[in-house]
Amino acid sequence: MRCLRTTTLGYSPCPNDTFIFCGLVQGKIPLSHVCFAEPQLEDVETLNSWAMQGSLDVTKLSVHALGYLLDSYTLLDSGAALGRGCGPLLVTAQATAPQAKGDLAAWTIAIPGQYTTAALLLRLFLPKSCRTVVVMRFDQIMDAVVSGQVDAGVIIHESRFTYQERGLLCVQDLGVWWEQETGLPLPLGCIAARKDLATEVLRETEQAITESIRWGYAHLDECRSYIRQHAQEIDDKVLTSHINLYVNDFSLRLGEEGRAAIQELLRRGRAAGVFTIPLA
Repeated sequence: MRCLRTTTLGYSPCPNDTFIFCGLVQGKIPLSHVCFAEPQLEDVETLNSWAMQGSLDVTKLSVHALGYLLDSYTLLDSGAALGRGCGPLLVTAQATAPQAKGDLAAWTIAIPGQYTTAALLLRLFLPKSCRTVVVMRFDQIMDAVVSGQVDAGVIIHESRFTYQERGLLCVQDLGVWWEQETGLPLPLGCIAARKDLATEVLRETEQAITESIRWGYAHLDECRSYIRQHAQEIDDKVLTSHINLYVNDFSLRLGEEGRAAIQELLRRGRAAGVFTIPLA
């Protein structure tokens, strides 16, 4: 293989990402121009922050974060987390259920990172009411809601499948709200690459991710151990549900509808003044 350069790679430890990249990082996908370094697996907000610094060549991003990075990163057509019925959930404790449709402006709401798509969706859903937010890791939010540290939280990833077991109530499925507002699938995450990478590297990376997804579907049993190594939940039903929800035809190829959904989310973010705010 003629390697043009060593390419750094980052994605989250969530089952959809480890499923997507399993074949690629385990050497199952032939490559001609790309040599990937050992991948960096971090929560998506950490990856968002690293991308703000240009730290990784190819990385998973929240679509929200992409809105700040269009000058330096290009959206790849493969590897996205985008679909219907897959949105973040605004949840509260059952004890506060009677006021769940009340004055949300008085609530303190936990969000899973400043640059996550969940944070942007909450702002679009509650443009005048979302006053007090607390940023915390996605896997700490349910505990914070249950303990009363916050009044509500926006949950993502595996939490979507387990929140009811913690006695929590869904106040609003933000994906349902988005689909009702726009008629489009919800764009949550994407794979982006630095614009200064060689054209051959960009093209082959995009194709390799598509082939890795196809390999994963054909070799799911071989993927399971790699997925379990990094997952918050190890129950097979939860893992399978997670992959089925977030990995789909849009992951293989965004296509016109997928790109339209991303453009619409970023357009609404700009209209709300989100992307005019300087980065810290």
